[in-house]
Amino acid sequence: MKLRRNLLVALLCLTAAGLSGCRRNIVRAAPPSVASPPETEPFPQPTVAIPQPAAAPTEPPDVKTPSQPVPAVAEQPRPRPPVEAEAAAPKPEPEPEPLQIAPQLSAKDQAAAVRTTTDDIRVAERNLQLAYGRQMNASQNDLVAKIAGFLAQAHEAIRTGDWVRAQNLAQKAQVLSVELIKSF
Repeated sequence: MKLRRNLLVALLCLTAAGLSGCRRNIVRAAPPSVASPPETEPFPQPTVAIPQPAAAPTEPPDVKTPSQPVPAVAEQPRPRPPVEAEAAAPKPEPEPEPLQIAPQLSAKDQAAAVRTTTDDIRVAERNLQLAYGRQMNASQNDLVAKIAGFLAQAHEAIRTGDWVRAQNLAQKAQVLSVELIKSF
């Protein structure tokens, strides 16, 4: 009986070991790759032309002498910074404005966008005018600020000709203005 129990335990252990996986196909994670930073090319060194002294003129230039003598001040010549220091600090180039991609609308779609945008802006502005004369709590003041922000952005989008964006912003302002009027 004891022998059978030992065989059964050994058989269960072997079965568990066999079901736990294959020893040949162990998957191991690759070591982390350490990438060196890309080598940067140094800034091109500008060539600086050093002006050569011109030949002495044969005639002195017309110089008017002052009526009172000017006191002579001995100036110490200032040391010029090396050319490398001037080249090391390149002038920052102005960044171009980011391009905005606006969808092209057909004439019919643009007319519809213009109509709905102007209607939504009109409703939102009218509702804001109604709210300005009333006493408002903090959440209502927050709504007024959001509506005004959306309206300003919608007007800016109209100026740039982005009618889809203007329509979305005007609709947000209109929905918030209706909620503001309902809160009174």
